[in-house]
Amino acid sequence: MSVSPILSALRRHKAGVVLIGLQIALTLAIVCNAIFIIGERIERMNRPTGIVERDLFLIQQAWVNAPSEEIEGSSQKLGAMQQEDLLALRQLADVESVAPTTSMPLLDSSWNEGIRLDPEQQQQTARVSFYLGDEQLLPTLGLRLVAGRTFTSADILHQGLRDIRQPPVVIVTKAIADLLFPHGDAVGKVVYLAGTHKPITIIGVVERLQVPGLNRWTASFAYNSVVLPIQREGFFAFYAVRAKPGRLQAAMQAAPAALYKVNPLRVFADIKTPAQSFAAIRARAYRDDIGMAILMGAVCLILLGVTAAGIVGLTSFWVGQRQHQIGIRRALGARRIDILRYFQTENLLIASGGAMVGLVLAFILNLWLIRHYEMSRMPLIYVLTGVVAVLVLGQLAVFVPARRASMVPPVVATRSV
Repeated sequence: MSVSPILSALRRHKAGVVLIGLQIALTLAIVCNAIFIIGERIERMNRPTGIVERDLFLIQQAWVNAPSEEIEGSSQKLGAMQQEDLLALRQLADVESVAPTTSMPLLDSSWNEGIRLDPEQQQQTARVSFYLGDEQLLPTLGLRLVAGRTFTSADILHQGLRDIRQPPVVIVTKAIADLLFPHGDAVGKVVYLAGTHKPITIIGVVERLQVPGLNRWTASFAYNSVVLPIQREGFFAFYAVRAKPGRLQAAMQAAPAALYKVNPLRVFADIKTPAQSFAAIRARAYRDDIGMAILMGAVCLILLGVTAAGIVGLTSFWVGQRQHQIGIRRALGARRIDILRYFQTENLLIASGGAMVGLVLAFILNLWLIRHYEMSRMPLIYVLTGVVAVLVLGQLAVFVPARRASMVPPVVATRSV
């Protein structure tokens, strides 16, 4: 089919062509970036934490009658109070293991620091996040040890909140081990924390452990986690608890009561749900991402719906205006399929022009988002997929009015004679 008659007809309807072309361009630019944002959020939510999330919950609490750290001997008293709690939890029938900790993946409560290979380095070798816990932390979280050994009770240091003693040994993730020692011989090697000259020996490597932080800054070192054998003893404590298989709800109900029985003078971070399942922690951590994905999805559907409606309306208007011309073409031998193809080709030309403009606008919008909202650069595949999508949408939207045009009988050509 020759496009010359189509282009000639479009020149007589410049306003409509420009409006629908701009609508397609804006839709493409916005939808491509919205889909990219949704994809980023979904990828972020699907990142593995490295722990066994099933049957795991967390208790965050503080003692009302905790002795002040300023008083001599308070550290020992706080340590004894924590040990009583741990013993009570470990004796519960539905509990498999318990460990004190300072954070968990997705909790967004983190201690981040630099790590070096040489104490004289001015710049850190890598940025890491620290987890503190006792010899039960690895099995409680379900971490998989791929090299070396886990902690023993002899490795654990008991420290107050203001104590800054550094342990002699450490366990790291495979991500940080491969970064520091790419030949796979991290176990037995020495590293240094930023600001210190005391060596720390790597005694074990776990397969994966996501850092607690959730902001975009931590994404650059998402699995650079380090586990220190330190049991912090202060006026508050976090307990990671692993229930026996299938006994999560029972363990979560029994744990607060057991702690109250040991010492009723305590408060939980959440009075309504003192024990938080890891599933709840995950849901809360990604609540904003889910909301953003839903919002962006709704925006995409609305824009695509409005664009499709615009194409249908404009094509229907043109069909109504061209009834006489269509009848003449039918009288001269044009088949129904020829009329249908005419309007589909016409729409394809308009949509292609709008898509080319939209392609440029999509990248301009992405650059603006990068500058103002720290977005990532959008891959070309998103835009190319968007171009195909709007072209297909245009063909689907134009089909009904184009089919109606193809049904115009040749006799219409004689009605004005």
